[in-house]
Amino acid sequence: MLLGFNDSRPPESSDVVVVGLGPVGATAALTLALRGLQVTVFEAGLAGEGVLGESRASTFHPPTLEILAELGVSEALHEVGLVADTYQYRDRAEGLIAHFDLADIAQDTPFPYRLQSEQQNLVCIIRDRLAELPNVRLYENAHVRSAETEGDEAVVRVAGSADPDAPVIEHRARWVIAADGAHSPIRHALGIDFPGITYPEQFLVVSTNVDFAELIPGIASVNYISDPREWLVLLRTPLHWRALFPISSGEQDAAEALDPEEIQRRLQAIAPHPEGYDIVHSRIYRVHQRVAERFRVGRVLLAGDAAHLNNPLGGMGMNSGIHDAAMAAEAILAAEAGDTALLDAYEKTRKSVAHDYVRVVTHENRDMLREEDPAERRRQNDHMRRTAADPELARAHLLRSSMLASRVSRDTQPA
Repeated sequence: MLLGFNDSRPPESSDVVVVGLGPVGATAALTLALRGLQVTVFEAGLAGEGVLGESRASTFHPPTLEILAELGVSEALHEVGLVADTYQYRDRAEGLIAHFDLADIAQDTPFPYRLQSEQQNLVCIIRDRLAELPNVRLYENAHVRSAETEGDEAVVRVAGSADPDAPVIEHRARWVIAADGAHSPIRHALGIDFPGITYPEQFLVVSTNVDFAELIPGIASVNYISDPREWLVLLRTPLHWRALFPISSGEQDAAEALDPEEIQRRLQAIAPHPEGYDIVHSRIYRVHQRVAERFRVGRVLLAGDAAHLNNPLGGMGMNSGIHDAAMAAEAILAAEAGDTALLDAYEKTRKSVAHDYVRVVTHENRDMLREEDPAERRRQNDHMRRTAADPELARAHLLRSSMLASRVSRDTQPA
């Protein structure tokens, strides 16, 4: 049931409150609802409606597709997605360095590929499923201020406006999953530290209708292109090609980077296109590497960007958040059945994945692409060539980059 918070106030209680209807909150809500719990979702914006023209996370890795298949939404996502079964490492000076084919991990997953599809596609698919379920209430324009444990339940304070003076009501639930984003009001209200770094450079993302596959023979759908001055990621989505560049810090640099002539210069440097590039969208954003000190306080569980942030190189942010959501939901379901072992393991397991795996891999990706020392660049390129040429090394690399190496059973501790 889809409701406006100011038009239809929620009942006093429910089994679980999910805060935020991004891909993480949507996955958690559907998992819990399909298993019979009464779920209330509070979304601060309009449910399923992203910022128009904004390019956000678009890569779904194999273990994420497995989770979505269990929820019955994978087929619909594939209908609006693009299968990317290969990816490449390239060097601006040397060209192709290594080509990886995810068919090499077909024995490890029923989805040996990445699915390229905008994250809002998943949110809209799940939103429509949730709206059909009688045990779900989904409220738009619902601004959650805090959530905390009181005895055997959690209290969520929510208003119908971002205005700090707006009236607040209390909603009680046995559990809360806070998927309320990088600036999580719930994390702030609980006093949870969010240590880490903000990268000195900002990232420029540009989408174009020009087909790079016609300009660069043999290019894959996903490409990591190293260069000591201007590295980039070039990937294909169902509707566009997208390029991600670093830009130096400072407001003046950011303004210059968004200048149409500067965007053309950057794209023309990838591949000459005399007619000029048709720019669909461009924006600049800052990038962080942060992991919350706590992923759970009592009956409140943090998931997704509320719990961890990482740079986008490797497409692991949204995916690891969805993995959080799946484990958090299973932990709550187990606790409702009287088994709290998985609930107790949630923080340790998901924090370890965020800190020791996602943070490390994505930071390594950045360092490799921007390496300035010529000797080290040669060493890295030679290593990547050897890895791609050796079946065992290639498979190990693919398991790590596809996040299958971080896959954790949702009812057991990691090995």
